[in-house]
Amino acid sequence: MARRLSVTVERFPLAAAFTISRGSKTEAVVVVATISDEFGTGRGECVPYARYGETPESVVEAMETVRDAIEAGMSRRTLSTRLPAGAARNALDCALWDLEAKSTGTLVEEAICRLPARPLETAYTISLDTPSAMAAAAARVSHRSLLKIKVGGEGDADRMRAVRSAARNARLIIDANEGWTEETVRQNLLVAASIGATVVEQPMPAGADEILARIPHPVPVCADESVHSTIDLQGICGRYDYVNVKLDKTGGLTEGVAFVREARRLGFGVMVGCMVGTSLAMAPAVLLAQTADLVDLDGPLLLARDRPNGLVYGPSLVSPPDRTLWG
Repeated sequence: MARRLSVTVERFPLAAAFTISRGSKTEAVVVVATISDEFGTGRGECVPYARYGETPESVVEAMETVRDAIEAGMSRRTLSTRLPAGAARNALDCALWDLEAKSTGTLVEEAICRLPARPLETAYTISLDTPSAMAAAAARVSHRSLLKIKVGGEGDADRMRAVRSAARNARLIIDANEGWTEETVRQNLLVAASIGATVVEQPMPAGADEILARIPHPVPVCADESVHSTIDLQGICGRYDYVNVKLDKTGGLTEGVAFVREARRLGFGVMVGCMVGTSLAMAPAVLLAQTADLVDLDGPLLLARDRPNGLVYGPSLVSPPDRTLWG
């Protein structure tokens, strides 16, 4: 039979409100692409992100523009020329990877990993709140070895110090989500250094981050919103020390592999991160993250419920996906 594409919008309630510098949400809205042929079925999940002008409706509409080509057998490489980097291409690209694996009886990890995939240390995210509330949240998970701390506004120095006091042994990623300014970035970086933070993620707004090339980095600085796909990497050299690759930004695993290769060539450290989605969205990223310096793939841990056959999480680890889920 010919290929068939199905596109669905699904909603997953969060275990608690998730807050960053741009606002809060209580559910994860995802779009799933399912591609079937006579040999098997592949799935891919993406998370439309309003920061990048995406909605569930716009993502579904983008997928529909390539329905005929997908069903006629379009390859992943051709897909990258038909849709821009973003959530829609991510779901379709990952579904095509999964379909190929299911149809041939192989594993995606055999194609992209130098060694068999292993469990990885992943960050766990503490939502933006008052210093005392964030300290309490950090204390509840202080047994974890790596925490990501959402900041991004007045009082961030107090937030960082409060979390460090509550989680003395954990490594800390400080994520400002573009919330610092030229007036606050120097002092906040010094505070991050004083608490022994591992990295500070996206302190300045994308497009207004030139100052990062002119000031010291007492803590390494990681680009998130300032970098989407491989072509963006040259433009941020000298401003950032690390890059955060997310498949919803790169437009899928195919571009993600190229992104990581080029980032390494240019001397960047690599973090593999995620939007808030289910294990289906995290599965390809776990394979991409096998050689990453930092991993932040805790999306399913923030949900009230995950998909069946989801990823297995330990106190600080996430295991590679079972092929019943993806890949």
